[in-house]
Amino acid sequence: MRWIQLLGLLGLGSAAFAAGPFVLKASRMFDGRSDRLTTPGLVVVVTGKIQGVGASAPIPAGAEVIDLGDATLLPGFMDAHTHLSFQSSADWKQDTLDAFRKPIPELALDATEYARKTLMAGFTTVRDVGSFDFIDVGLRNAIRDGKITGPRMLVAVNSIGATGGHCDDEAGFRFGLFGKETGIERGVANGPEAMRAAVRFNIKYGADVIKTCATGGVLSLADEVDTPQLTQAELDALVDEAHALRHKTAAHAHGATGAKRAIRAGIDSIEHGSFLDDEALDLMKAHGTVWIPTLMAPWWIGQQLERGRYLPPEIVAKARSALSVINATFQKGLAKGVKIGLGTDSAVSPHGMNATEFGLMVGLGMKPIEALKTATSVDAELLGVADRLGTLEAGKIADVIAVPGDPTADIHQTEKVFFVMKDGVIYRSDRSQSGAN
Repeated sequence: MRWIQLLGLLGLGSAAFAAGPFVLKASRMFDGRSDRLTTPGLVVVVTGKIQGVGASAPIPAGAEVIDLGDATLLPGFMDAHTHLSFQSSADWKQDTLDAFRKPIPELALDATEYARKTLMAGFTTVRDVGSFDFIDVGLRNAIRDGKITGPRMLVAVNSIGATGGHCDDEAGFRFGLFGKETGIERGVANGPEAMRAAVRFNIKYGADVIKTCATGGVLSLADEVDTPQLTQAELDALVDEAHALRHKTAAHAHGATGAKRAIRAGIDSIEHGSFLDDEALDLMKAHGTVWIPTLMAPWWIGQQLERGRYLPPEIVAKARSALSVINATFQKGLAKGVKIGLGTDSAVSPHGMNATEFGLMVGLGMKPIEALKTATSVDAELLGVADRLGTLEAGKIADVIAVPGDPTADIHQTEKVFFVMKDGVIYRSDRSQSGAN
């Protein structure tokens, strides 16, 4: 009996197995870029790289053939907006208390489980856009070095914002409680030169990407959700400094005014965008700015409010305001042809549910094949990894996943990932979900 069969029978799908070469077979395949699926699906993997795809690909001698049956092979999914360092629960007050009481090593250990769940859901690469105490850097490095199981990570260190803004984690608490005012070491900066210094600080301590808060946010205590929080000069300096140092940028921006400032500054992506107006959307189309709408975040908060979850009144009001417009804004951006990538804001919702975002986008009018592109070729381009990830083609890193059936016929099949390969290593193979014998 071959080891892959034994893996499925024993239920050891979350263990990692590296061998090969492999021939992965399924009824169909999505290459990450095309407008239709390929039938049948076949991917040849040798020493962690894709050697060939399609029925005509040469099969290496002695290759292990893994037939996944009535399933679809896809590139490993990407999530361009995560926070693997933490996770919200149904108890806001307990979460707030835990943030002060739990020692940093315990928080880091919690994060390893969030990372594992994300990988098992088929998300082999994530952009982590804001952490604390360098947990994101440590998590990225430990995953990279094979010490723990998780997705490949691009990290931001601190989100950078203004005093009292959405990126100022101490806003809304008593003056003096934390000993001194927040500064660059916590991601708080004011003025163009301070923005440059904050970018340099983050990169010095391990940032792959620079994230900023251009407007207020839903879950912060001391700001309005749609107000601009950085001047044009501040955003110009931040983006210029990051790009000069060859780092991409992302802007949290619910409100249109702050988003437009970020777009004009050359930001690479707008996150959330609940209140984007026609001018902002047109600017994004003209500049090629990628929109990460994170539909899951307001959807999940809305679900929790319906279940009676407590949130401070000021947060509830902002959440309901964003919920009232985000779907219409998404449909308007979709109609205008704005480039849309997939990001979930996971941490707001539980880690491992990331694929729910596909269904939310399709439910608002996006074609299923286009939704699949958001988490593959579109996100790969945004993250700057398209030369090695995001599509199934020869020479790319072997990040390959499988879902049962046809996700273009039922997008919710993306929520049922049963096979996960990252870097040519199999981390999950639960054949019982594939319908294969």
